[in-house]
Amino acid sequence: MKRFLWMWILPLSALLFGQAGGGGAYDQPFRPQFHFSPRLHWTNDPNGLVFFEGEYHLFYQYNPFGDIWGHMSWGHAVSRDLIHWEELPVALPEENGVMIFTGSVVVDAANSSGFCTGGKPCLVAVWTGYTAKTATAPDLQTQNIAYSNDRGRTWTKYRGNPVLNLHMTDFRDPKVFWSSQAKHWVMAVSLPNDHKILIYESANLKQWKRLSEFGPAGATSGQWECPELFELPVDGKAETRWVLKVGLNPGALNGGSGEQYFIGHFDGDRFQNDNPADTTLWTDYGKDCYCALTFNNLPKADTPVMVGWMSNWQYARDTPTSPWRGQMTLPRKLALRTTADGIRLFQQPLDSLAKLRDTRVPLQESMAGTGHQFQFSSMVPMGTAQEAGWKVLANDGTFTSIGYDRRKGVLFVDRTHSGNVGFSKDFPTRTEAPLKLIGNGFRLNVVVDRDSVEVFADDGRVTLTNLVFAPANADKLEFYAEGGKAGVVSGSFWKLKSAWANQ
Repeated sequence: MKRFLWMWILPLSALLFGQAGGGGAYDQPFRPQFHFSPRLHWTNDPNGLVFFEGEYHLFYQYNPFGDIWGHMSWGHAVSRDLIHWEELPVALPEENGVMIFTGSVVVDAANSSGFCTGGKPCLVAVWTGYTAKTATAPDLQTQNIAYSNDRGRTWTKYRGNPVLNLHMTDFRDPKVFWSSQAKHWVMAVSLPNDHKILIYESANLKQWKRLSEFGPAGATSGQWECPELFELPVDGKAETRWVLKVGLNPGALNGGSGEQYFIGHFDGDRFQNDNPADTTLWTDYGKDCYCALTFNNLPKADTPVMVGWMSNWQYARDTPTSPWRGQMTLPRKLALRTTADGIRLFQQPLDSLAKLRDTRVPLQESMAGTGHQFQFSSMVPMGTAQEAGWKVLANDGTFTSIGYDRRKGVLFVDRTHSGNVGFSKDFPTRTEAPLKLIGNGFRLNVVVDRDSVEVFADDGRVTLTNLVFAPANADKLEFYAEGGKAGVVSGSFWKLKSAWANQ
């Protein structure tokens, strides 16, 4: 949760109620049609992802008063399928000078907190409170809790807050979950400047005991933020590993914000990394996936699902959208698979995206009238070409290229000619990911939603997420090859409908 030091003073009543309703149709230029974005104003990190009583809850960092960072509160939306969202009023507002930074929501099934009523489970939020510095005290970040007994519609902040206070300026972003192995609540929380993740335990979500720490390891060129700790089966079998994901800002692979992950074991008390400490594994090789979190309390039969913030702190406040700024990535199903390099994280778009598909058509090397909302899968045989791939959202010299560079052995997304790139010097970039060819080709799954291009390659082992701001007439898809001749491409193409049609 990145901090900036501008803010305004506005009435609490506006903070609570000013966001719900209003704002017009979800059809402004660049408005994503099946990625979540708030009707109005600024958003960044997803928060408190949880499944409860048939609903997926997405809380998110939100400024109810404007389209740049400030007055951080928790916005709130719910969904039955992770594609169609209903935006609700602000859940946790800034209050008494304390902003609501990133955190988690858990289902307290056994009423360990004592907050639940009527013999039913309740929701408990655990979040970082931020108090700005004064003439006599520095900035302060503490961990706090709130609870809800009406399916997350209203919340009560605990009178005993904060529940964890190290009297530090940078101490944030608690990920909390129940450890069935250790039989206690676990909190993974970041010491950003020390490049450490602290592990705490609690029996009741109110008193916390420090157990262990992890780090420094991997990439350490920026602050560590937004930790996430979850377990996955390996190759779909009984064997499991734990994934510790950590945000890095600035200093990520492609500049600004990015995220790395560690594979290892967790016994409820301590995380142990399976790889050497200097091994760095990136969750996404694009510029625009940050603070990705998984849903708590998913049914055991469900595949774990992750959602991230689709932007970058280098230019987030300058992106050319209105009356909102900021959006989430597609929800992604997660898996661990054994590769030649070791166990790695794989990501793919959620299956429910298929609900929005029009009729499948065969993929062709040149397609006009694609619109700005589509998905295609493709096998690209390189042949003798040194570089080959696709240009999406193309027309009159505007395009975003998704290609493979044989000389460097990388898959890339180049948005330097994607349209409006002049709002930030850090925006026009080519992002690259190492990728080994499958035989003499590579597989792609590409999702385009007006202002974004998400690329999943090699069945999701490599992911590149990038914002783009293409002109309205950029509606062509073109295959290209350089330095030789590529083979014949094959695949499928679908236009995608809007998830906001009934808003």
